[in-house]
Amino acid sequence: MNRILIVEDERPIADIIAFHLKREGYETEIASTGTMGLEMGLDQKWDLILLDIMLPGMDGFQVLRKLREKITTPVLMLTAKEEEVDKILGLELGADDYITKPFSNRELVARIKSNLRRVNVLDKADDSRKNRIVIEDLTVDFDQYQVYKKDQNVELTLREFELLKYLIQNKGQILSREALLKEVWDYEYYGDIRTVDVTVRRLREKIEEEPANPRFIMTKRGVGYYFNY
Repeated sequence: MNRILIVEDERPIADIIAFHLKREGYETEIASTGTMGLEMGLDQKWDLILLDIMLPGMDGFQVLRKLREKITTPVLMLTAKEEEVDKILGLELGADDYITKPFSNRELVARIKSNLRRVNVLDKADDSRKNRIVIEDLTVDFDQYQVYKKDQNVELTLREFELLKYLIQNKGQILSREALLKEVWDYEYYGDIRTVDVTVRRLREKIEEEPANPRFIMTKRGVGYYFNY
């Protein structure tokens, strides 16, 4: 049973989310403040965290920043704001996905299942296999979901790793943002292609020697991205 932490200060909303998720077979807990959400997020093991942006005291962005210093658990941001800057900021801080209020329960469950599908694939990985590639000073271990740059471990979120993996598996092939959104994020109609751009930027910052002048993840202007090696 997957465990989901709901960090939401509006109790009626939190209770409705918890009710529908329990009907889907998930185990849930609720944190009503940012501080509580951070403590519970770090103290217990979760398969996914639903994190509201507008929280009393410590807001969702602050919580996310602190979480990402310690864990790579998938985080889905809940926001009532439509401004692009809020969505982009959340992604840049390490959110795996976001959903804007008001949202339908069907949409929320679809987003959660999409993100958890990646977690379940990781959990079922066979540690006895050695499926890795070495590209110059970059090593990518597909079975262990690990990346090393100059023999130093690079911490990637699950979504960042899945994007890197898909690009490598399709090396040299130019992939549109829409195609990446469908294949890596696992949905077509809920997504925003800016999500792809922000995740690519974060990935470049972690694996490229010069993110502004990448050698691995290349851009085909007006089309999309491809992996070069």
